Amino acid sequence: MRGFGDLEAAVMDRMWSQEGETTVRKVLEDLQSVREIAYTTVMSTMDNLYRKGRLSRKRRGKAFLYWPSLTREEYSARLMRDALDGGGNPSLVLKHFLQQMSDEESAALRTALQRLAAAEEPE
Repeated sequence: MRGFGDLEAAVMDRMWSQEGETTVRKVLEDLQSVREIAYTTVMSTMDNLYRKGRLSRKRRGKAFLYWPSLTREEYSARLMRDALDGGGNPSLVLKHFLQQMSDEESAALRTALQRLAAAEEPE
């Protein structure tokens, strides 16, 4: 899984910030508050994200309603998985990653691992 280009990242940020489904027009309006951009550019970008599997859509009249295929967190986890798989020795990749974590991030990781272990224990 590859990361997003600049415009794709801006579109996905808006998509993840939306509640439910949205239109190209709504994303365009949000983007126009920070940059000059054409409707067709946003439409093409969202269509590309759909074809890449990052957005889902359904037709509503002449337009499409779009929504993210994955949450921001699920997408980030897949990027992390790809980095671990493609980074050489997974143990060393993890070691270097963990060395860069803050105390708060380390605590959150420990909590997540404990919850995962507890959920996997047979009753």
